Amino acid sequence: MRLAVSLVGLTLVLSAVAGVAVAVAVKDGVGFQYGVAAGEVTATSAKLWTRAPVAGTVTLTVVEATKKPTVRTFTLRAAQANDLTVQRVVTGLAPSTEYRYTFAQRGSGGASAPGLFRTAPKASANARVRFAISGDADATPGPNGRPGFNNFETYGQMAAEGNDFNINLGDTIYSDSEIAGAKPALSVPAKWAKYKLGLALPALRRLRASASLYSQPDDHEYINDFSVPEFGRPLYRAGVKAFTDYAPVSWKPARGFYRTFRWGKNLELFVLDERSFRSAKVAKQCANDLAPTGPSAVRQAFSTLVPSLANPVVPGCIAAINDPSRTMLGGAQEKRFLAAIRASNATFKVIVNEVPIQQFYQLPYDRWEGYAAARTRLLKGLGGVENVVFLTTDTHANMFGEVRLQTLEGPPIGTGIWEAVTGPVATNTYAKEIDAVIGAKGTGDFITSLFLKPAPPGGIGMPCAATDVFSYGQVVVTGTKLTVTPKTSTGAPVREKTGAACAPLVVPAR
Repeated sequence: MRLAVSLVGLTLVLSAVAGVAVAVAVKDGVGFQYGVAAGEVTATSAKLWTRAPVAGTVTLTVVEATKKPTVRTFTLRAAQANDLTVQRVVTGLAPSTEYRYTFAQRGSGGASAPGLFRTAPKASANARVRFAISGDADATPGPNGRPGFNNFETYGQMAAEGNDFNINLGDTIYSDSEIAGAKPALSVPAKWAKYKLGLALPALRRLRASASLYSQPDDHEYINDFSVPEFGRPLYRAGVKAFTDYAPVSWKPARGFYRTFRWGKNLELFVLDERSFRSAKVAKQCANDLAPTGPSAVRQAFSTLVPSLANPVVPGCIAAINDPSRTMLGGAQEKRFLAAIRASNATFKVIVNEVPIQQFYQLPYDRWEGYAAARTRLLKGLGGVENVVFLTTDTHANMFGEVRLQTLEGPPIGTGIWEAVTGPVATNTYAKEIDAVIGAKGTGDFITSLFLKPAPPGGIGMPCAATDVFSYGQVVVTGTKLTVTPKTSTGAPVREKTGAACAPLVVPAR
């Protein structure tokens, strides 16, 4: 082992000094087939991850990419209890500094392919920050044995951006895939297998190795539309265990996956946990009405397309949606988050948000709209906080819009807060899912063009509503503005069905 580690360390040092790409002198990643990852990066620390070929000792080597690099090594142990995954939090790092790292295990194929990450700037640094965000990625194979949707090309394009970091937001596996015949993954070993399906695709490995990656689960790490009251704590524990084994991420019983990360003077990320503490949905109380909160005029206008909308909403449905005792975040997280974001002196406060918070009325039960009192309470709690932006996935579409207290219930009441929804990486798009629910091809496009795009009171008035494209959001933050540019899996501009490109969302600093 000493020989392998010394060769790796020497190569990393020489590469750092020369300022060239790392080229490991031993077998490059032969045994470490699932790659490496860096997560939870701060100005002075990072959590580094790999999956070892076999159980036993693993050596991690970290090199600071400077003219006088320091080499640090750590001894880890791979065990079957964690499916051979190992992680180490490395502290004492320098801010705004590039690091390279690799793992090695004697007798198992040498060393891993190298990984790269950059630490965050100091909180006082007036730094320009670039990152990309997407989510919703299903690698489940179809009948031909290949991934049923695509090869995660979106992740590969995100890696090609050369960002400071990236965000993989929710549904990083599909425990219950929409691929016909796929069995639900409900146990920890079955979920481990799902993560390995995704990591078998080179694009995801490139993303994880190219820069640090903040990872967050949503429902499909457990099961569709998950909440603990509906599906039980054993399934929750299985989802947490498998996710924290395969992503370098922090979880604590009292905080769940809620975390914050500071990137210089201009950016603080607030990563909300919207699964661990939420109340049960009220879809059953509403008889799964497709648009229970839609005003009567809107329901009637679309009843020719969806006849059930001509029926009245079942008694008790709206009261259940508006029940103030129901919560999305849980009382402790909501209080902690609002206190933290009010206290933040970052120019932009970016809320990394698992499910959409803007209103679009269709099947609201799993989104913030389905927890109406909690939604209103949160938005009012954000009143007076400057430069707040929500970045969201989950809906399998690009939907840019203002987060309003009301949109169609009367004159629109805005908050001045904007949300950019983006994705997916690899699953059915929003338009195709609407087609499946209604049972008519083209319905999703019809609703997008005639309801999501038109301004109130006839529609939502989204500046960007592209609901049938694999995509990500490319984000640039400076001291004067935050810009979200929606891009396709090839890096091209996201276009609506009309052919018009979605303009970037530009939020000026106030």
